[in-house]
Amino acid sequence: MRNNSNSGHTLLETVLQRIFSIRRITRQDQHLLMSTLLSKEGLDETERTQITRVFDGLRSGFIKVVD
Repeated sequence: MRNNSNSGHTLLETVLQRIFSIRRITRQDQHLLMSTLLSKEGLDETERTQITRVFDGLRSGFIKVVD
């Protein structure tokens, strides 16, 4: 079970790094992000901070939504 949690954490990190590096979020990124978050039992402080950064980036225009 712990391995599953680690793979979810790794996937979440990968998706977030890609979003921040290209400053875009695709539908696929959004789907991966949501499915990973919903499959986790809880978020640690770092994950919560990164998710907040995504929302702030979207709100401010730093991150663009693309199809």
